[in-house]
Amino acid sequence: MYLLVFAASLALALVTTPMVIWLATGVNAMDRPGVRTVHSRPIARIGGIAIYLSVVIPIVAIQSIEQARQAFLPMSRQLVVLAATATIVFAIGLIDDLRGLPARVKLTIESISALVLYASGISISSIEVNERFTLNLGLSGVFLTWLWIVGITNAVNLSDGLDGLAAGISAITCAVISIFSLYHENVVMAILTLSMLGGLCGFLAFNFHPARVFMGDCGSLFVGFSIAAASVACLTKSSTIVALTLPMLAMGVPIFDTLFSILRRFLERRSIFAPDKDHLHHRLLAMGLNQEKAVLAIYGATLVGTGLGLMMMVWRDVMALCIFCCIAVLILFFRLAGAVRFNQVLDRLRHKYAHASQKRHMQRVFEELQLHFRHATGLEQWWQAVCQAGRSLGLESIDLIWFDGQGKRQQKSWHKGSRSCDGGHLVTMYLPISKDQPIHCRIAIPAGPSLEWAGQKVAFFGRLVDESRPAITSVQVPVKRPKASKRPSPGLARPAKI
Repeated sequence: MYLLVFAASLALALVTTPMVIWLATGVNAMDRPGVRTVHSRPIARIGGIAIYLSVVIPIVAIQSIEQARQAFLPMSRQLVVLAATATIVFAIGLIDDLRGLPARVKLTIESISALVLYASGISISSIEVNERFTLNLGLSGVFLTWLWIVGITNAVNLSDGLDGLAAGISAITCAVISIFSLYHENVVMAILTLSMLGGLCGFLAFNFHPARVFMGDCGSLFVGFSIAAASVACLTKSSTIVALTLPMLAMGVPIFDTLFSILRRFLERRSIFAPDKDHLHHRLLAMGLNQEKAVLAIYGATLVGTGLGLMMMVWRDVMALCIFCCIAVLILFFRLAGAVRFNQVLDRLRHKYAHASQKRHMQRVFEELQLHFRHATGLEQWWQAVCQAGRSLGLESIDLIWFDGQGKRQQKSWHKGSRSCDGGHLVTMYLPISKDQPIHCRIAIPAGPSLEWAGQKVAFFGRLVDESRPAITSVQVPVKRPKASKRPSPGLARPAKI
């Protein structure tokens, strides 16, 4: 029966994948070369349809066998929910492949699906650490179930960056869960994961380098969600911690890659959904490996984690040692590939918190300066507030320039007591002070350790000017404008020069 399921899924994938390639060409569902891609020609990107069909059809068909039907009966409600939520996740991925969807929408659907699974009974509610101790999670099991399912789903999705990478890692993970299920006589999960294994192996025939088709979001989200749900279902049936740690070790590369990506984007003050080219497979390509060698290297790391996990399944006494060795091997692998640079992480962490501290300090200074500007009722008082802003914000100099009623150029200047830097390290900007009158302000800011900090000072100063413009309306409009000169137009801002 098990061999039949695997063979049927394999055959279906081999038959349906060429059809999906033809369909993708017809509906223009092609992944075209771009700045984030490594392929040089358009490739079909909805291969997940073939994986979905090759998994679902054999599972439905095998219900005609009495032994399988009896095995599925006790879990019928959970399996219906699993099939429904996995189909919804697949559909969302397909819509994203065809039309595009915001990452937050996909994350929301994945989260709802994970919570529905928890409500159906496929949940991480207790973990048997050893024969004498079982950890009951209570309500924290809701969060852990959500984190596991959503995390694995997106880890598979993020790993789909090279030909055959996500499909190969997922196939190895499905094989591991199948072995675990057979070892514990979990017929349902064995059938489910063997069906996925067959579908992925058949799909790999067209997805390995040079790829003719990509699984797309519909495939990666469906596969990731199904693997995560299957591992949780195994835990629900056996309660042993190995049910969770075994697929965790097999999925070690995508999990670590996802964690490091989130950390990297957090330190760079970017959205966690922002794309980049610093994933593990990108770093391996940058080292000079071609696609095939990079994928095989990651396969090798995955097999190491899988081997340690299988040892842990047989010899429970060495579980902690296996987990430690696997984590150490993966971190070393990422370190050698350049995907983890600890010195750079520490530098970015220091910069991030220095930036946050500077921003909080500038906000306090700005709020104090607002009081000075709000009490200014004329040009002189307003100018005194400007000078105070120069001192508090750490500016180098401020020049207020306007023309009187006879068209004569007038100027007020403020300079810092002692020059802190030469002109080559100053950012100079011209700001229009009045929309209707030829008044502008020239400010010089020390470039300092970061141009971003200088820009923040300009932003705070500009906001003070915006809020205090009524205080300087007493300056008269000139009768006759002076001839055009090389100086910037009084009413226009000039780009910053460094």
